[in-house]
Amino acid sequence: MGDKSQVTVGDLLTDLYIAGQAVPAGDGGRFDVLDPATGRVITTVADGTVEDAITAVDAAHAAAGPWAATAPRQRAEILRKAFELMTERAEDVALLISLENGKALPDARGEVAYAAEFFRWYAEEAVRGNGSVVTAPSGANRIVVVHQPVGICVLVTPWNFPAAMATRKIGPALAAGCTVILKPASDTPLTALAMATILADAGVPPGVVNVLPARRSGAVVSAMLHDPRVRKLSFTGSTEVGRVLLGEAADQVLNTSMELGGNAPFVVFADADLDQAVDGAMIAKMRNAGEACTAANRFYVESPVAEEFGRRLAAKMAALTVGPGTEEGTEVGPLVNQEAVDKVDGLVRAAVGEGAKAVIGGVRPDRPGFYYDPTVLVNVRPDSPILREEIFGPVAPIVTFEEEDEAVRLANDTEFGLVAYVYTGDLARGLRVSERLESGMVGLNRGLVSDPAAPFGGVKQSGVGREGGHEGMLDYTEAKYIAVNW
Repeated sequence: MGDKSQVTVGDLLTDLYIAGQAVPAGDGGRFDVLDPATGRVITTVADGTVEDAITAVDAAHAAAGPWAATAPRQRAEILRKAFELMTERAEDVALLISLENGKALPDARGEVAYAAEFFRWYAEEAVRGNGSVVTAPSGANRIVVVHQPVGICVLVTPWNFPAAMATRKIGPALAAGCTVILKPASDTPLTALAMATILADAGVPPGVVNVLPARRSGAVVSAMLHDPRVRKLSFTGSTEVGRVLLGEAADQVLNTSMELGGNAPFVVFADADLDQAVDGAMIAKMRNAGEACTAANRFYVESPVAEEFGRRLAAKMAALTVGPGTEEGTEVGPLVNQEAVDKVDGLVRAAVGEGAKAVIGGVRPDRPGFYYDPTVLVNVRPDSPILREEIFGPVAPIVTFEEEDEAVRLANDTEFGLVAYVYTGDLARGLRVSERLESGMVGLNRGLVSDPAAPFGGVKQSGVGREGGHEGMLDYTEAKYIAVNW
């Protein structure tokens, strides 16, 4: 691509995107977007205000009726075109993600392919908003059920997958006939604005998709959630912020989808194929340098194979190339910002202070940018703080267990329940343990569970609702029951 400090994705937007137009913030404010590899400013982006948020709702409201009345096939063709355009521009989008997010180009390319699939999947689902007709048990009438668009949706997305978390919400919302306002994370607004360009080029009418970067996230989102025209909130982010937004959404009794924090256990039984388990661990742990809600956060390994598993995992982690995400050959890029580095370093230091041993890593590299070395910790106490919260970094703490019930107990000992991973050579045990684990998803002898065709989501304090699959589109509809005689 030549100079990798430059990127062109259609006409790269750095303003707000409202009603099909690039517009400055109402007060002219802008904020810096940083390159995590250097800490330097890439560019500035318009900083949306509360007034801008209401203007975006106005635009979504004006477009809502015509878009809901658009034929499902027409919506499907637009989404299919968005998939094709995103695929054509994949390398530019991947570079843009690497620039503002820091992730290594192979991870960024994987994200773009995954993100584009949501447009293709929901292009196919748009024409399958099936209802039902049955005879009432009494025989007195028919029960007709139709699925109608829920209405204007506020979509709040995180920085760790700035393309995929946007398309995973926009795709089903548009397929169902909803209009949206996307509030992207302030660390990664450029990718979200690039999605707006792709969708506009695909034929999405003005006002159907609006993108509102803003540093004052709380006030901007709150203003939209308290506008009675808004009928849905879909949020991906921390459980802490999710609790606040659920409280705000309650004021207008909004339909909500919440994909919140994770604390994924990775359970390895002694009868597992260790080569497969280590390969799966590398995927589950090191995708996006561990900055993923699905990242393996706690490794529970049966004692007969714990030492060997730790040795093999450390060897794989030590061989990874750390560097700027935009450089070919980099496998682990920087973390997103200095706060992320400080958090990871603090958790590792505390664990080591309690007796854990860093087999590799455990330090910040002496270089500019927001880096942390890949780390494997052994002799981790089962009650260590590093096991209680999301690490969101390239750190694998290993705890040993003696038998199945103990493994299940340790894995379930968390307020979170997004995903879990299990490796065993015994399929019966694998399915039995999978059913016992308190998580919305399980990777059984697999280190990757995400798929646009599957319902993604968690239990306990990891969320409400599902994204992906047919269920994902139903989350953007309301079921209407019509009692009728004929």
